Parts: sequence; structure tokens; C-alpha cells
Amino acid sequence: MWSTLSSIFPYAIAYTIPLLITALGGLYSERSGVTNLGLEGLMLVGYFACAITIRLLQDTMAHSVWLLTLGLVASVVAGALFSLLHAFASINLQADQVISGTAINMLAGALTVYLARLISGSGNVRIRMGIIRKNIPFLSKIPIIGPLFFTQTYWTTWVVLAIWALSWLLLYKTSFGLRLRACGEHPSAVASAGVNVHRMRYFGVVMSGALAGLGGGVILITYSGEFHGTVAGLGFLSIAALIFGQWKPLGILGATFFFGSATTIANVSQVIPSLSVVPPVIFKIFPYVATLAALVLFSKKSAAPKASGQPF
Repeated sequence: MWSTLSSIFPYAIAYTIPLLITALGGLYSERSGVTNLGLEGLMLVGYFACAITIRLLQDTMAHSVWLLTLGLVASVVAGALFSLLHAFASINLQADQVISGTAINMLAGALTVYLARLISGSGNVRIRMGIIRKNIPFLSKIPIIGPLFFTQTYWTTWVVLAIWALSWLLLYKTSFGLRLRACGEHPSAVASAGVNVHRMRYFGVVMSGALAGLGGGVILITYSGEFHGTVAGLGFLSIAALIFGQWKPLGILGATFFFGSATTIANVSQVIPSLSVVPPVIFKIFPYVATLAALVLFSKKSAAPKASGQPF
């Protein structure tokens, strides 16, 4: 049992990280007062930008770490720029934010596949390099914890966890974070205090695009290795994790790990004798069922921003 757990745990972590950074991006947008259902499309844009950047430069750049980092930077920039469409429609035009987010998903799916076919000749963009998983010296030798958390890890895992920690500090320990969260609760009161609500909401939406794009890039250089026109619903799963985590950084961390673990178990259940008796679909739908149950049980204590989705 222990050997099975220690062998699949790194994969659960690898699957959790893109969910975590994308849900964290959704947190910025929601806390600023803009509902962003376009996380799936923003992930896809970052996924494509990272793939095409690495594909075009992999023959000229020999140092893989720098090339992979450049690919991630491209994914962040592409996601941030693409999110400006949602920001402009939702904030300046005061369009319905649900419709705008849905349009982002549809546009991203069509545009990235079209560009992939235009550039590579097919809808897929394969890269020859990715992150090599490594043990962390000394820490991987710690009993129990070492084999689980510090064995066969990607360096992007620690980058994302650092961003998560810095985001918690920014949102809850700074005056800027207080103003951002207030824009999602009482924008009129914030505006009367001299804060530019539109500018704060732009920041929230652009951050959601940047982090969702990063999530797509992480998928590519860790366990995917190829852009194929879809992120398999991970953007929507990140939205579910955001709701399940009650719009709080620590809650999101727990929710995404729960979702990542459940999905990993579903993928490997058929090769684990003790789990093979359970149909894989049960594990795959379990996180969504748990989210619905949590919404029903804690609906009266929901921590959703009061002004989220409301134009200002």
C-alpha cells in the first residue's frame, strides 16, 4: 500500500499544480468583482503559446531550462493579453460576464487550433523537450514526507507554490489586496474613497489570464509534451475548485489537491488491484459531486464576493 501511494503521489502533485495556478488566477478576477468563466480558454491560449515558442526555438537554443522558462513566459504573456478581451467586454462595455467568458472559451479553442494548423501543418504542436523530474537533495531522504513531496518533482511545482504564497500575502496582508477584495464586495464604497475600481478589476482579470496561461504552459512541459487543441476541461475543473475552496487561497490549495488526487486515482485505478473493482468513472465524477454537495451544505456561509459578476 505504501509503495503504491509513494509511486502515484508525485503524479497527483503534477496534476494538481496546473489546477492550483489556474484557480488562483480565477481568485484574482472574482475577488476584484469580475466572474471569469473563460479560464479554460485562457489555459488553452497559454498552452499553445508555450508550445509554439518552444517548437520554433528548440533547434537554436541548446539550454533546455532557459527555453522552457521562455516558453512559460510566453504562456503568461499570451494569457494576460487574451484576457484583455474579457476585461474590456466586462468592465468597459458592461457585457454579461458569463457570456463574455463563454465567448473567450469558444474563441480560444478555434483560434489556437487554426494557428497550430497554419504554423505546423496540423492541429498538434509537439515539442522535443520537457522538465526532467528530479529528487531534491537531502529533503527527499526525510522519512515519509521525503518520498511523497520531494521525490521525482518538477521545478515548476515550487514556482507555483511560491506564487500561491505570494498571492496570499498580497491579497490578505497588503493595502492593495484589501482594495482589490473590496472592489468585489462594495465597489461603490471603494470608489467613494478614491480607488479606481475599473483599474483594479483590470488587474484582477489580467492576473487571471496570466496565471491561467501559466497553468497551460505547465501542462505542456510537465506531463503533456504536445499541444493538441484541448486542456481536457481543466479550466472548468479549476472553477469548481475555486468554488469548493470558498474563494480563499488555502481552500483552493486543498480543493485542487483533492481534485488532482481523485483524477490521478481514476487514471491508475485499473492497474491497482484494490481499486480495479470500482469503475474509473466513479473517481472522475466524485470531485464534481463533492463540489455540488459542498455548495448545498455551505450555501448559507458562502464566501463568494458579493459584487462578483455585477457591472460597475
